[in-house]
Amino acid sequence: MSNNQLGTKPHYQVLDGLRGVAAVIVVFFHLSEPLAASRFENVINHGYLAVDFFFLLSGYVIGYAYDDRWGKMTIGGFLRRRFERLQPLVILGMTLGAIGFYFTDSTIWPHIHEVPVWKLIVVMLIGYTVLPIPLSMDIRGWQEMHPLNSVAWSLFFEYIANIFYALGLRKLSNKGLACFVFLAGALLLHFAVTNPNGDIAGGWTLNAEHMRIGITRTLFPFFAGLLLSRVARPVYIKNSFLWCSLLLVTVLFMPRIGGEDHLWMNGLYEAFCIIVVFPLIVYLGSSQVMRTESKGRICKFLGELSYPLYMTHYVLVYFYVAWVSNHSGITLRQAWPYALLTFSGAAVLAYASLKLYDEPVRAWLRKRVKQSAS
Repeated sequence: MSNNQLGTKPHYQVLDGLRGVAAVIVVFFHLSEPLAASRFENVINHGYLAVDFFFLLSGYVIGYAYDDRWGKMTIGGFLRRRFERLQPLVILGMTLGAIGFYFTDSTIWPHIHEVPVWKLIVVMLIGYTVLPIPLSMDIRGWQEMHPLNSVAWSLFFEYIANIFYALGLRKLSNKGLACFVFLAGALLLHFAVTNPNGDIAGGWTLNAEHMRIGITRTLFPFFAGLLLSRVARPVYIKNSFLWCSLLLVTVLFMPRIGGEDHLWMNGLYEAFCIIVVFPLIVYLGSSQVMRTESKGRICKFLGELSYPLYMTHYVLVYFYVAWVSNHSGITLRQAWPYALLTFSGAAVLAYASLKLYDEPVRAWLRKRVKQSAS
């Protein structure tokens, strides 16, 4: 049976909305980041944990959508569906990043116009595959595996988690999966409290250290989400979208804990968020079906916008970062109008990307798959 014959299941509306809330926080985190003198001073200090929340949401949704379909679906069919969902915006983000590359004049990228066009094109084409580039091809100088669209590093690990799931981990019993999740959680906790930086930020560079961070950040939340989708029996929580959103905002906006003298305390806080708070949010968020059309439309809109916003916003953030770096010593009070303008532009770009590109391309891909299967 083809994938298109499998049908679709209803979405968890609150989880859709929470994905959008997390994506908005990621954008504001990236806008506040260049204004912070150090990792201890960012006003949205734990905004990067939204990526770990995305991983947990992804594992939950994958389990809900596909766990009971493997009798009718092949590994290739599953991966084709994930490719259809994820890859179009990967390609768009890389293309837009390449187009804007030479226009981000900045004191922090003085060499940018020395990069030959052929090298830019090669980096873009490799980026289309989500495969990481070696440091020798880092044309921006930030030691990133995707220098044209920074955020694509998380998609690399998202694909790895999906492949692990498809190739075998989906076959684990609930007890076996619980053991795997426990070990992954212990690995995450150990790294968080022993990391010399006092946090779990990382995963975007092609070296041993960041690969370890990326895998550590992916395994627990993704497969904890999968386990949660199997064993949780949610009960109805009134206004769960509101309460879950407030809880998510609170933990991501929490100031740095422990300072420079007790780095382990911040690591422990971040591990607690990922291991305890995020699963609780997803559990509570999966308990409510919207009873009013207006709230349902808000969650639907946020959910639809979340992935395009995440995958395209950094194209504009590069220009913002360049502007901040060219105005050394600028304060948050001075920068906020430009940050708000950048956010507004990112929201418009995301919506245009969704309606003019992502939805039409995915519809075309589904049609092609259906034709090839018939």
